[in-house]
Amino acid sequence: MPELTTRPAPQPPVAETRKLKYGEAVNAALVRLLAELPETLLYGEDVAKPGGVFGVTRGLRRRFGDRVFDTPISEAAILGSAVGAALMGARPIVEIMWADFSLVALDQLVNQAANARYVSRGTAPAPIVVRTQQGTAPGACAQHSQSLEALFLHVPGLRLVMPRTAQDAYDALVSAVHSPDPVIVVENRTLYFGDKAEVELGGAARPMGWSQLRRPGRDVTVVSWGKVTGEVLAAAESLAAGGIDAEVIELTWLNPVDMDAVLASVARTRRLAVVHEANVTGGFGAEVVARVAESGVSLDAAPLRVGAPDVRIPAAPALVGGLLPGAASIAAQIAGRISGTAH
Repeated sequence: MPELTTRPAPQPPVAETRKLKYGEAVNAALVRLLAELPETLLYGEDVAKPGGVFGVTRGLRRRFGDRVFDTPISEAAILGSAVGAALMGARPIVEIMWADFSLVALDQLVNQAANARYVSRGTAPAPIVVRTQQGTAPGACAQHSQSLEALFLHVPGLRLVMPRTAQDAYDALVSAVHSPDPVIVVENRTLYFGDKAEVELGGAARPMGWSQLRRPGRDVTVVSWGKVTGEVLAAAESLAAGGIDAEVIELTWLNPVDMDAVLASVARTRRLAVVHEANVTGGFGAEVVARVAESGVSLDAAPLRVGAPDVRIPAAPALVGGLLPGAASIAAQIAGRISGTAH
């Protein structure tokens, strides 16, 4: 694949700070992109006149007219048309309502979008942005609850980001649109309506691939991404009360991924735990552990992977709560591994 480059951005607007919820930050990023880039299109199922099933795209059709439109219920048509539009010079941002439904159109992502820049020797990239959301929510059932990031990360040519905070949600979308490669932006519907936070709007697009040091520590490096990072931070506080000082690194981008930050941290703490909402087998946590092992960093304990068990997600909220990694179970597993009692 040709060397990764970033699309030159127009003169960025003057930065301002506003208090926004996560979903409002996504909306603000879409407003900015549609206003700055006339080649940008926004479409998907119910994103225009209804304003999105979660209200995230509300008001954009009224403001930007026919560049924001609804589509039939056909994920293959949504993604296939996005690839074609991108090849012709547009910058489509399309929404797949649930990540689970992208599987209906996997050919368009894996065989078409991911291949375009490579097979054209860089002359005809397909810079589409796919907004979707995944993860569990009460009553969502098995067909609406899968965490599929590892599946997409196995495909060369696809970029993927999983923002958890309102600021990262805004920044990730702006950065994704300026990528020459297709980018999957994985949001989480349980975050859309959370508390408001200060979000800096405007300014230059951030380069892809950032991570965040959410908590410094000396005894163990805990790596996570997405919504479960909140549980990891709570677990770290619980561990601290028991004398274990956990360092927490949040990988906002999974491709490109900031392994340098992970390796530097593990070299200091000499212990590693990786936590994700996806089930453990074949999860991206295994890739993180493998890269640490290949780096030659010496560990004082075997690395630990924490995630959901290899089962389908039930509908009952009580059952879901028993399956997913929570602060208490995360803390117990990390403490057990450090003390040598976890398996």
